[in-house]
Amino acid sequence: MPKFLRIGVHQSNVSGYTSKAWCVRRVGSKIFLKWGAVEVQGAGSGRKVYWARLPQEKTIPCRTAQRARDYAKAAIARRRSHRYEPLTGPIADRPRSAAANGELKQVLATILIVDIVGSTAKAAKLGDARWTKVMGHYYAAVRKELKSSRGKEVVTTGDGVLATFKAPAAGVDCATAIQKAVRTLGLEIRVGLHHGEYTISGGEMVGLAFHIGTRVAAKARAGEVLVSSAVKDLLKAQTTISLRDHGVHQLKGVPERWRLYRLVG
Repeated sequence: MPKFLRIGVHQSNVSGYTSKAWCVRRVGSKIFLKWGAVEVQGAGSGRKVYWARLPQEKTIPCRTAQRARDYAKAAIARRRSHRYEPLTGPIADRPRSAAANGELKQVLATILIVDIVGSTAKAAKLGDARWTKVMGHYYAAVRKELKSSRGKEVVTTGDGVLATFKAPAAGVDCATAIQKAVRTLGLEIRVGLHHGEYTISGGEMVGLAFHIGTRVAAKARAGEVLVSSAVKDLLKAQTTISLRDHGVHQLKGVPERWRLYRLVG
């Protein structure tokens, strides 16, 4: 079964990020597809890929074996041209943690999403070797600021980072510090912050709050830090943090419309 892993230019040498895998198998005149989110641990020959959750599956009847072969060939060609690379090893089930059978834990925190703007173009311009070095410095800078602000890194997603903070002000201060740090690398980032509740189950963090944070970040332009109304309401007592109304937005896949605010200064 041909398998493919979606990967950024720099990710061959990066461990601990979430991506997407896609598999295709032909049996006679039928095509069997399997795809879903995966976690990538390790790098190079030691890389291991795990399904982050139960993958989706689909069976496509093609009537004839030739049509099935053509379908599989075209599908594989599309993946090769959409930042996927062939995956030779198996995709294993996600390892169960020792707390997998424990009780669910509800956590309330500020969620920060950092994403590089125009990373694909920069990677193409610099080439793989130079871009890998830049990304190494980028992750080091982000993690240094997270540590200084007592933020907790949750996962890296391509060229993005997701982290949590106990206090909204700490998240905002960290976002500003990260912006300044990565500009010295010639990078521009967009940042989104949201405050909400999520669930920890078996060591895995899940919840709508993460999706909202991601959508808030997606609304930001290069150099912008946007926060949700939930963060803004908690920052009312922070006179040193200035926010400007950024309007009401529909966040993709998220119920209702959300008012966002842009960090000023």
